Parts: sequence; structure tokens; C-alpha cells
Amino acid sequence: MDVKIEASWKELLNDEFEKDYFKNLTDFVRSEYKSQTIFPPAAKIFNAFDLCPVESTRVVILGQDPYHGPGQAHGLCFSVNDGVKIPPSLVNIYKEIHADLGKSIPQSGNLERWAKQGVLLLNATLTVRAHQAGSHQKKGWEEFTDSVIKTIAQERENIVFLLWGAYAIKKSALIDKSKHLILTSPHPSPLSAHRGFLGNKHFSKANEYLAQKGLNQIEW
Repeated sequence: MDVKIEASWKELLNDEFEKDYFKNLTDFVRSEYKSQTIFPPAAKIFNAFDLCPVESTRVVILGQDPYHGPGQAHGLCFSVNDGVKIPPSLVNIYKEIHADLGKSIPQSGNLERWAKQGVLLLNATLTVRAHQAGSHQKKGWEEFTDSVIKTIAQERENIVFLLWGAYAIKKSALIDKSKHLILTSPHPSPLSAHRGFLGNKHFSKANEYLAQKGLNQIEW
């Protein structure tokens, strides 16, 4: 199947694109875009991969579902387009970066600058119906993104995985802890951030690990 995705990912995930579940998923997603309002725009479904080639990837952050409001989702977890109000979870992520590293809080919620430095901002589900959270869950996306996590964990080494919240933390079972750094905490959502996301120092810990391995740190 010809999937429009950055070349290095296309090569790495080629077998996945030929599996029956992925063909069924593609049929479902195409029909949804024809009949419903779906986010992100179709050209941005694989934006996380397009901005962060395989060899550039140094950090993986896992989200769950794309934002389902107009103009928000653009294919990167926790990120919104320039000019869109910064969502509450990202407000808390910025607060933690400020507390951890002393960096000023950005005016924009667009995280493309992270992606271009090697942060794969991966949602478990890559599409969603407008105003219907979770509407494309259990259609095949999770099987695909689980395979992405497993493949990165097998093919690469010294990757930092930032897993926030119970859903993301379960994915640590897919990752070889002897080859990679896994950092877990509660989710940055206002419902849970005070239970241990705020104060987790994940951003400095990630950079310390990358530096120890002789890799470029992330300019958070």
C-alpha cells in the first residue's frame, strides 16, 4: 500500500502497511473523511513522522487522541497550530519545563520545533471525528502505533520515552529498558498533573541521559 509518509518511516514500517488490519483501517479512515468532519486534516495524519525522520528520533512522547476541536489538531500529540489557545495539558507541560529548566513559557502551543529536533510526538490514535473524543479508537490505529513503538525500541537504542498517564505507561511493556530510558508520571491534564507530573523533571532527565550517550540535547 502506498502510504504518504516520510521515506525513512515508509521503509521501516513497510510490512505494517501491507497487513490486513491496516488496509481495513485505511478504508475506514477514507470513508470517515468523505462523510464526516475529521481532524487533523488528511495531509497532517502522519505529521509526527514527516517532521521527525527515523534517524533523527531521540525522544518519543506518547499521547492518546488528537484534539477534536476546529483548528487544533495537526498531527503532533499535545501540540496545536499557531494562534490556537494553548490546551490545559500543554499549559502544565510548559509550567514543568519552566520549573525544571527555567525556560520562559512560549506564547504558542505549536511543538513543531520539538519534532524537528528529534522528538516524535505520537498519538496512539491518529484521527478523530470533530467534537467526538475517542471516536476513532479501536479501529486499528492502536495496533499501528504499538508497532511503531516496538519497532523504534528494537531498531534504535538510547531513545527517551516519556510516558504520562496510565494509558501511556502501559506501553512501557513494548520497550526494552536495557536499551532505552523510560520516564513515567501522571498525565499533565489538570485532573492529574498535581499528583506527580508537576515536579517530575522529565525534561532535564531526558537531556541528562542524551548527554551521557553523546547525543544532542533537546532545546525544550
